Amino acid sequence: MSEDTVVEEVEEVEDQESSVHPYDLPGEWFVLNAQSGHEKKVQTNILTRIKNLHLEEKVYEVVIPTDEVVEIRNGKKVNIEKKTFPGYVLVRMDLDDTTWYEIRNTPSVIGFVGSGKVPIPLSKREVERILGTNEEIEVKKESPKFKPDFEVGETVRVTTGPFADFNGIIEEINLDQSKVTVLVNIFGRETPVELGFTDIVKN
Repeated sequence: MSEDTVVEEVEEVEDQESSVHPYDLPGEWFVLNAQSGHEKKVQTNILTRIKNLHLEEKVYEVVIPTDEVVEIRNGKKVNIEKKTFPGYVLVRMDLDDTTWYEIRNTPSVIGFVGSGKVPIPLSKREVERILGTNEEIEVKKESPKFKPDFEVGETVRVTTGPFADFNGIIEEINLDQSKVTVLVNIFGRETPVELGFTDIVKN
């Protein structure tokens, strides 16, 4: 077998793995309730614990669902990762007495989300809703959501253009076009002016 053939086969296997739906990977997805603000700590603690206990063949993945959002801070667009479900961590694992006990007793873990004491795995639809399908995951990577730092009805100051230093009230926010309509008081009359997200700042 030539080296080129080997490389092609390896690439093919990698492509197949990346195209597997998150639900179809080994194990089942469970939701853990974590102490608020300790999600990253829980993730690190679990990964360390399973390595020390040699449970890598039963606990496959620990995920903190996040969304990449774009916020306006001081008139500039900033990419930020925000937790989709603060206080929750996902674990892909084979559930048995050992894994249940070890994960449940990891520091900063409050418990499994389920009925009573029995952890209930996520359904395929729930996995898709939380983690997305493969296509949605790729789209999320390519185009982060935009989350403006202001809302309708808020008073803002225009920073650029002919209306610089004018104050106005946000009448409409268009996320698709990254524009806002601001009611600016010009010569005693409220006039709607369309501006970009980076053209205004909070008062």
